[in-house]
Amino acid sequence: MYEAVTRGIRIRVTPQYLEDQSQPEDSEFFWAYTIDIANEGDETVQLRSRMWQITDGVGMTEEVRGPGVVGETPMIEPGTTYTYTSGCPLRTPSGIMVGSYQMTDTKGELFDVAIPAFSLDCPFAPRSVN
Repeated sequence: MYEAVTRGIRIRVTPQYLEDQSQPEDSEFFWAYTIDIANEGDETVQLRSRMWQITDGVGMTEEVRGPGVVGETPMIEPGTTYTYTSGCPLRTPSGIMVGSYQMTDTKGELFDVAIPAFSLDCPFAPRSVN
C-alpha cells in the first residue's frame, strides 16, 4: 500500500496486477488500483478533477487529466472515506503512476492533494527500479 497526506486528506493506493486481463505475449499488461480518500480534516471537501503521470518500463510518460474519478465528483465529509477502483494498461511489464486530485473546500478554495507514486510490477517480471 502507498500513502500520502495533504491538508488532512489521506490517499491510500493498492495496485493489483490483473493476469486474466493481460496478454504478455502481445505486450499488453493491465493493473487495477484501488484508492481510498480519507478526510481526516474538519471540513467537507469535493474532488473536482484528477491528473496522472503514467510512466512505463522504458520511460515513456503519458499525462492524463479529467474531471472527477470514475464519472463522479464526490463530496467527502470529515471522518469519511471515499473508495474507488480504476485501471491502467501498459505496454511493458512494469511502470509507475503518480498524480494529484484538485479539490475544493467549503469556502470554494481550490487545492491540490498529492497521490503518492506507486509501482506497477508484474509478479513474473524481473524487478527494476522505476
